[in-house]
Amino acid sequence: MRIDKDCLGQMEIEDDVLYGIHSMRAVNNFPITNEKVNPVIIESMLEIKLAAAKVNYQAGTLEENKANAIIKACQKLIHDHDYRDFIVPAIQGGAGTSTNMSTNEIVAQLAYRMTNLKIHPNDDVNQSQSTNDTFPTSGKMAMLKLTPKLLEAINNLINQFTQISLKHQKTVKIARTQLQDAIPTTYGRSFQAYASLFKRDYKRIRNAAKSLTKINLGGTAIGNGLNASNYYKNNIAPVLSSISGLQLQPASDLIDATQNCDVFAEFSAALKILAMDLSKVANDLRLLSSGPQAGLNEITLPKRAAGSSIMPGKINPVIPEVVNQVAFEVIGKNLTVSMAAGAGQLELNAFEPIMFRDILTSQKHLTNAINTLVEHCLKDIQINELYNRKNVEKSAITATILTPKLGYEKSTEIVKRALHNNESVKDIVLEEHLLDKSTVEKLFSPEILTNCNNQDSAIQ
Repeated sequence: MRIDKDCLGQMEIEDDVLYGIHSMRAVNNFPITNEKVNPVIIESMLEIKLAAAKVNYQAGTLEENKANAIIKACQKLIHDHDYRDFIVPAIQGGAGTSTNMSTNEIVAQLAYRMTNLKIHPNDDVNQSQSTNDTFPTSGKMAMLKLTPKLLEAINNLINQFTQISLKHQKTVKIARTQLQDAIPTTYGRSFQAYASLFKRDYKRIRNAAKSLTKINLGGTAIGNGLNASNYYKNNIAPVLSSISGLQLQPASDLIDATQNCDVFAEFSAALKILAMDLSKVANDLRLLSSGPQAGLNEITLPKRAAGSSIMPGKINPVIPEVVNQVAFEVIGKNLTVSMAAGAGQLELNAFEPIMFRDILTSQKHLTNAINTLVEHCLKDIQINELYNRKNVEKSAITATILTPKLGYEKSTEIVKRALHNNESVKDIVLEEHLLDKSTVEKLFSPEILTNCNNQDSAIQ
């Protein structure tokens, strides 16, 4: 055992671990969850410590041997992805201080073991830094690192909807407004509308992520840069960008960037809207596939699992259902982020830990949910074309096409008769000689009923 000290006292720490007293205090103080700080935040914190050591050495404020020891320790931890000693809980008080202090002591301890050089966690590893600029920067970096996979998933979703749209440009169906029969449309248009929806989500998330590239490193405690050299302030962002592969820039107002969290709320809101859109589409898929005998049964989803322990042969829409649940989760987490972002006081927001935990979880779950929807549902979805065509042919709502020629009142009479006698609108018009046969055939053709000539260009 070794004795570790802080401003509150001392504590025995096992010899074989890298963490120290700050990590143990966090574990003891915050027994909220077994979930640890996200590994992507840890990686980002280590990259910050590595960059800081380089810049501080270049600035002449950190000895070369100490800088090299810190750099070597950070590189090993990042390369090995060995984060077992990062035991600080994800949900923590202190605005991320426990995470920063834990990183400092782990890097210092590993540097000592690798070089036999005494490295101070605060004076050396944390030089020119504060939790208040390292922790929010690590959170932004983590979000930026997870964004490409999410955008790739959304792009795959768009492409899949587009493929289905192109395949079914002329597959007619009955549209529905307020769950009641409406005028005919095509599945090509319906699925192209989904593709258009997620194109907006793609742009929205990509644009929101741009704000995350502005960091407050060099601002230290409140954004005024106390204890950081001018060289450090001017060079930490480009050096960190080179190490991380991210395009990071100093915020134009470091005090603003230290105390305000609107960029996190903005990014979370973009994720929430994506979740909302996914839920809407998942609901549509469940509804359209309902039945198959007593529901709409317009589409058939891939059979992924037995649906009942008591009803033989029952199959449930399990993939849209899991997407729905992820959407509900993300929408709830966005509320948490919104409340946390608005709860900061004066020069600092203390609630970034829960914001980062929820945003990063939302990114990961949305990515996985979208990939699941594409691979396990959309790629093998089937449109029941014959069934849909018969629905259109017998639908009384097709009388809408008659209103320009027969008027609203006469068309309404035809609809009432068709519904009452279970007749087709087309047959009624022909029987009553309301229009000549060639006109009727043209009006009730799929192209005219679905107004394809005016909108197919949107599908191309």
